[in-house]
Amino acid sequence: MAFRSFSRLRNNIRGARNSSPPLLGLVSSDTRRSVTYMPRPGDGAPRTVTLIPGDGIGPLVTGAVQQVMEAMHAPVDFESYDVHGDMTAVPPEVIDSIRRNKVCLKGGLATPVGGGVSSLNMQLRKELDLYASLVYCFNLPGLPTRHENVNIVVIRENTEGEYSGLEHEVVPGVVESLKVMTKFCSERIAKYAFEYAYLNNRKKVTAVHKANIMKLADGLFLESCREIATKYPGIKYNEIIVDNCCMQLVSKPEQFDVMVTPNLYGNLVANTAAGIAGGTGVMPGGNVGQDHAVFEQGASAGNVGNEKLVEQKKANPIALLLSSAMMLRHLRFPSFADRLETSVKRVIAEGRHMTKDLGGSSTTQEVIDAVVAQLH
Repeated sequence: MAFRSFSRLRNNIRGARNSSPPLLGLVSSDTRRSVTYMPRPGDGAPRTVTLIPGDGIGPLVTGAVQQVMEAMHAPVDFESYDVHGDMTAVPPEVIDSIRRNKVCLKGGLATPVGGGVSSLNMQLRKELDLYASLVYCFNLPGLPTRHENVNIVVIRENTEGEYSGLEHEVVPGVVESLKVMTKFCSERIAKYAFEYAYLNNRKKVTAVHKANIMKLADGLFLESCREIATKYPGIKYNEIIVDNCCMQLVSKPEQFDVMVTPNLYGNLVANTAAGIAGGTGVMPGGNVGQDHAVFEQGASAGNVGNEKLVEQKKANPIALLLSSAMMLRHLRFPSFADRLETSVKRVIAEGRHMTKDLGGSSTTQEVIDAVVAQLH
């Protein structure tokens, strides 16, 4: 397994040397900037989107999105596939569908803890080169939280680092796990973060690291971020060690704007920021690459839920609805995205239809009905 992973890494590096890094946010070869930070696959025509309902609460919340899309007559059709986290691999027809449609909406996939089954989420990211994970953590009017003025975007490198999958048992009782960092991937995610900040009128990019201990690996990440930062003089750049970052997040989260991180730190930071801003049930996100995008609940903690939520049908659909608004903008349907986002925010502001995680007792369907009512 380790040998195959090393071969794949070597091929990726060789391909990176032979091809130019993607120019995110640029139009063709000229210097004009597009109005969006994500790849733009279409021309506004009706689109087919691959749908993976997933495990646990996944079918409930993806079903919610389908109902709302139908109610607002969005020009989107769904091509649904049955995929579950206990499968040994993502079925080839699912990968082919995403390659063909360019865009996917996904519920949570359960990832087995330990054992020999690899994460299907990681398989999707690596197979489609979804190198950037974006999680948007912000205060929603009507949803009380400990901190105000939280408006953080966590941009996480999605394909390497501690998630490279290079592990083996040296001798019984001794396991070696390799953290792989490359300049190509570090520069690519840094470019994405600064381009996102530029296009979305953000003022600051913070690089999260542990270079005081991992001097070569995280040092390479910081070096790449610093190089890219020099090309964006209008955007403030700073750095923070990951442990201090977590402390600062829970004490003064309003100081952060855009955060760019290696793989593992980004997972921790995004879930922490989501918890501060209202919980994982309301934070949208997506995983994007040069040619494909997969939209899902932003923070991974709780995205599959528990059996009780499924039985009572009380899963919170807000995060995936907001992720769907991101998807609609990505597909060049901004008016539909605005309608959906505005309707969701009105339901939250009213406070009459909230699921248990937000302090209410509403079912998933009751929240959907409230959102649909706001559309009209």
